[in-house]
Order: sequence, then C-alpha cells, then structure tokens
Amino acid sequence: MINEEFARLLAAAQGGSEPAFSGLWRDVNPALLRYLRVIAPGSEEDLAAETWVQVVRGLRSFRGDEQAWRAWLFTTARRRAIDLARHRSRRPEAPLDDVAVAQLPRTEDSAEVAMEHLSTAAAIALVSELPRLQAEVILLRVVAGLDTESVARLLTKSPGAVRVAAHRGLRRLAQLTADTGVTL
Repeated sequence: MINEEFARLLAAAQGGSEPAFSGLWRDVNPALLRYLRVIAPGSEEDLAAETWVQVVRGLRSFRGDEQAWRAWLFTTARRRAIDLARHRSRRPEAPLDDVAVAQLPRTEDSAEVAMEHLSTAAAIALVSELPRLQAEVILLRVVAGLDTESVARLLTKSPGAVRVAAHRGLRRLAQLTADTGVTL
C-alpha cells in the first residue's frame, strides 16, 4: 500500500503523469493478478489488461482515498471476469489439438524465476482449492488489502457473511497446509 503518497500520486496520475500512474500500477497490479488467477484461471493477464484500460478511462473522474481506489479497481476486475464468464458460456471454445508443437508459443524456462515465484504460486494454488467465495474473500482482504465493509459491498454480501467466509477459508487453508506438510 502507498499510504501517505497516495493522494499525490493519484492527483499526478489524473493530471497525465506517466510515472505517477506507473507507481499506482506497480503498487496494486501484482495483487490484482493474484486475485484474477483464482477467480478466472488462465485469463488473468487479459482481464488485468482490460481492467487497466477501464481504469485509465475513468481515472480523471475517480474520487476517493486509497481504500476506495483499491475497491474500485477490484470491482472493475471482478466485473470483467463476470463478463468473460458470460461470454464464454455463450461462445464455448474448442482446443486446437492439431496445432504442431513448433507453432505453439514458447516462454523462457528460467530456474531462477521459478524459484522466485514458487512460494507465491504454492500459496495461490492452496487458495485456489477453497470454495470460490472463501478464496475471493481471502484474496480481497489479504492480497488486495480491502476492509470487510469494502469486500462486502464488492461481493454484495453482508459484512458478517464476509467475516464467516474469511474465517472458514483461513481454517480450511490451515487444514490444507497441515495435510500437505507445509509449514508457515
């Protein structure tokens, strides 16, 4: 979280400062990708890009503090994910099994990068095993840094339901980590 610098960065970004917008982006984009990785696996990069396009379009009219900023950003991302799910349900895609291996995209396979992201990937994988509401609540509370009331508004749930989902999700995560032998 940016805290004291947020108001200055937001004002500068709204005025067109690329470095200020980059600061806002760097602060929240990793959390946004983690959130999207759980609620829309395999589409997180595209959804994050669509979310940022919407944010850029509405940035000048945004008013609020850092908590409101994060809530607005994650609400926008959640809506993009819902739109994608609706689109996919109306237009299902079939895999292209006939594509030659040489034509498939390739990425660098770096051991150093893999080790760097191993613990994050393991944590996201564990959270992904939770029921969707519990996973979403935990990601919004812990990764996005939103308070209970903001999460409740975003998910259209009561604050009590959010607290119960968080409690059950954290209890389930503790059980999963014990079952897999992970120590925290």
